[in-house]
Amino acid sequence: MSPGVSKLPARKRFGQHFLEPAWVSKLLAVIGPDPHELFVEIGPGSGQLTLPIAACGAQVVAVEVDRDRATSLSRIAPPHVRVITGDILAQDLAELVAAAAGSHASRPVRVVANLPYNLSSPILFQILTAQRTHHCFRDATLMLQREVADRIVAAPGSRTYGPLAILTRVAADAERVFTVPPGAFRPPPRVRSAVVTLRFRSPPVTIADHALFEQLVRRLFTLRRKMLLNAFGPFASTVSTVSPRELLERAGLASERRPETLDLVDLAALAETLRVSLGDPGSSRPVLQ
Repeated sequence: MSPGVSKLPARKRFGQHFLEPAWVSKLLAVIGPDPHELFVEIGPGSGQLTLPIAACGAQVVAVEVDRDRATSLSRIAPPHVRVITGDILAQDLAELVAAAAGSHASRPVRVVANLPYNLSSPILFQILTAQRTHHCFRDATLMLQREVADRIVAAPGSRTYGPLAILTRVAADAERVFTVPPGAFRPPPRVRSAVVTLRFRSPPVTIADHALFEQLVRRLFTLRRKMLLNAFGPFASTVSTVSPRELLERAGLASERRPETLDLVDLAALAETLRVSLGDPGSSRPVLQ
């Protein structure tokens, strides 16, 4: 445990599990903080990562939902660490970054997080949305449940491939760096964890209507093993006057393929074909669920 770190007990309702020092060191080696960087830390807990990152000279904005831990961390953190008490999902990440960066808007901004297992997907999508709309971040290093990590890095055709991998791939290259056993935490969780890095970059494909693309992906993967025509048809028929079969032909996709085999290029082509068809008479915009 780092000097000065609070010994408050972990709270189950916040999903708190804290890394042992040896694993903190391993995670810090992956992150490699530099003094000129700005870090957004989600769920700093008692400061196991916050304080070593700050000790390198980097600025840290840490968002902690546990009021007692936030207060405790604020007392021991150096001046270049700002602790915000609140739910990360209630924060505007772009505004938070802009306020922290101030006149140093060009400095690299990085995300680090030990995410609560029950909130990892919503927080990930929050990060991806902020990156897509404001290009906030250089990278993110995330501690996640191993099953979620597997879904993020999954390849087309694999059992775990789906919306999480696809929507991540639009904005970033994802890599699972190492797995973490339950004994690396206190208290030990009932599941294994993994560290995933996201290295943000420009989208490799053009997506003119991201909301339509996302809804298409989510709808297709509810029927991931069906033939593409059968999986795509019900959704396409509700929004476009062009037949689903013709839309697939325009996108260059065989109707007998399965959604789980489609890569990012395939899905972007299908979304763009559908978007263009919405300009035909009788077509309507999809209503997002």
